[in-house]
Amino acid sequence: MQQRTIGSRKVSAIGLGGMPMSIEGRPDEDRSIRTIHAALDAGVTLIDTADAYHRDAGEVGHNESLIAKALSSWSGSAADVLVATKGGHLRPGDGSWTQNGRPDHLKEAAKASLQRLGGDAIGLYQFHRPDPDVPYAESVGALVELLDEGVIEMAGISNADPAQIREAQDVLGGRLVSVQNQFSPAFRSSRAELDLCAELGIAFLPWSPLGGISRAGDLGSRHDAFAEVAKAHDVSPQRVALAWELALAPTVVPIPGASRPESIEDSVQAADLELTADEVERLSAETLD
Repeated sequence: MQQRTIGSRKVSAIGLGGMPMSIEGRPDEDRSIRTIHAALDAGVTLIDTADAYHRDAGEVGHNESLIAKALSSWSGSAADVLVATKGGHLRPGDGSWTQNGRPDHLKEAAKASLQRLGGDAIGLYQFHRPDPDVPYAESVGALVELLDEGVIEMAGISNADPAQIREAQDVLGGRLVSVQNQFSPAFRSSRAELDLCAELGIAFLPWSPLGGISRAGDLGSRHDAFAEVAKAHDVSPQRVALAWELALAPTVVPIPGASRPESIEDSVQAADLELTADEVERLSAETLD
């Protein structure tokens, strides 16, 4: 598969988002592990997770543990697989999401994530979402300490605006390697962050790159341009969406979520789909409802 760069690591141009395998509506564990194995078999070397990807209050880190189990049971070598996890977002267990960006929490959360994932250090650790009650620089400062202590190898941020990207890069002393924001055919308001990351040479990891768990399946019916380009190439609209995102900048690494082997097997083929400049322009200019 085509390779892209996150910090010091080369990864597959298409990653795997683990969230759908652990929250509401999740499949049984066997199917989830088969999905992760299918991604690895297809050449995926980036898997995205978070300690908050769980359903019930007593199972923090469910998705991290699931991914660790899948990696250890895979028939191949997982030495080149970069697992990216996140901290600072919480799920109390009632379906809601809250924030905790206190440095002490982030440092404790990172160490707990490392214990679940195994290994000597977390490959990529990202501050999940800004906490309005904590100065942003203080939260990012926890990542500096985690880097210096060797708990994490690389640091990133998520759900950040351009000012926060620049602030994080400053606090980290130039060691910010990734920004994970929502971006898809239906959600384009993070285009400024995508462009800034391209300018700075920072990886941009679109989450929900197909429009989200409940809407990815009908992407083509909601976006005529993507359906038409898909028909011209005889591929799925989802594959076109990922190929479009890849074409926007060499720093973009989409992380589509999946809970079925066939879903990720289709997604990874986007790395080999070459869109013309006219097609990219047409898809970028699509008028949204």
